[in-house]
Amino acid sequence: MEKILVKLARYFENHWRIAVLDFKKGLWCVAPISSNIAYLKAQNLNGRHILMQPLHSSHYLLADDLTWPLVCRHHRYPQGRWKPGRMVVETSPHNFQVWIHSHTPLALQDKRYWLKILRSDPAADPANRFGRCPGFCNPKQKYRSQKGQYPLSKLIWIDWQTEAIIPAITPQDSSRSRIIPFPFTPVGGVCHQSTICRKQFDCGDESRTDFSYALALLRRGLSACHEINFTLFLAMIYCCHGERTDQKTI
Repeated sequence: MEKILVKLARYFENHWRIAVLDFKKGLWCVAPISSNIAYLKAQNLNGRHILMQPLHSSHYLLADDLTWPLVCRHHRYPQGRWKPGRMVVETSPHNFQVWIHSHTPLALQDKRYWLKILRSDPAADPANRFGRCPGFCNPKQKYRSQKGQYPLSKLIWIDWQTEAIIPAITPQDSSRSRIIPFPFTPVGGVCHQSTICRKQFDCGDESRTDFSYALALLRRGLSACHEINFTLFLAMIYCCHGERTDQKTI
């Protein structure tokens, strides 16, 4: 555990903290030093979560609740080499958090933009965000084994020698995330919102998103005068996404 603390200190440039989370009593911070390891382990055994957070948070981005294919897709090169400034933690079996050390500071709106691109958990907002500390167990009840044991959070990869060059967000990038209402007027007796938009059905893939959106429109019903336009819309989906390539990520 001492070796892990040393690695984490290097990654966060010695400006970081560890926290203990109790869902009933709250959260309190502990100095990330070796003399506190026994205390942290005792708190962990009592069912409390051990978390970590950089103090210079604007230079760090945390993508949460990732599968291994997503980790490989966004944080490794095709040859298998890790991209710069990454730290990968397996927080539970087949579930990962990835930290990115940015060369330049990131505003909250920039973080939210990139986390959406990286398919991070949308509920994990980057404001004052803590990550799970490797070397301690994840005491969530859903991971409890029949023997009463919990999975250990593992440090998979850490790179404190390089930093990621994260592109600045342009107005064109921001405009892509705006909600554009669908022009058709739904009909039918079911209770739905008055309008829906494609963004609500984002699946992380253009084709899957379009088809999810199309199915939602079918469930809501379309007026007869738009049936031909809708057929053309489905044909456009097929033509546009047949050879679409993935958007480049950092």
